[in-house]
Amino acid sequence: MSARIPDPEPRNTLRRNPGAPPNETPPGESSTGSGAGPYRPLTRGWGKGPLLVICLVALACALFFLAYAIMLNV
Repeated sequence: MSARIPDPEPRNTLRRNPGAPPNETPPGESSTGSGAGPYRPLTRGWGKGPLLVICLVALACALFFLAYAIMLNV
């Protein structure tokens, strides 16, 4: 098998932007917008439900380890 090695300085290349000098990258697409969807206003902070669940789990863990420490000392 013989691999074709590309010419380091191609003479017959097609340029997409004929006004640009050789070896210059053409400009990027300008049709892509910066938004990913319809505008939705931001909400403030955490919801009450998830925050309450996290606090209850943290409290249950703290009480468990406190009770475990008391049981080890008795």
